[in-house]
Amino acid sequence: MRKTFRLFTKLLLCGALAACVGKTLQPEATLYRCDNGTEFNAEIKDDRAVLDGSASHDVLDRDAGGVGGETVYSSPRLRAEFGLGPAGREAVLRFPPGPRVLRCARD
Repeated sequence: MRKTFRLFTKLLLCGALAACVGKTLQPEATLYRCDNGTEFNAEIKDDRAVLDGSASHDVLDRDAGGVGGETVYSSPRLRAEFGLGPAGREAVLRFPPGPRVLRCARD
């Protein structure tokens, strides 16, 4: 009976630890505010960026480009550049094929 209780306790503890580790490893979304008044949340995970805004939801793949701490993600509809500016808090969204560009920053 004691062995069963110890085993159950160990399994319970391992499950609780795994749940905690899983929660801490999940990326969190970062809020960006743009110069035209729009806002979006960016969640970077693996080689993808998920952008959620009031008007759209975009999944972008990691792209070549970026210098230093800058990272670039793109899709056929959108190109996002993160880690810009002196503190690395700024981002630029480009909407090809036109010249539309949004400049954004996180808090």
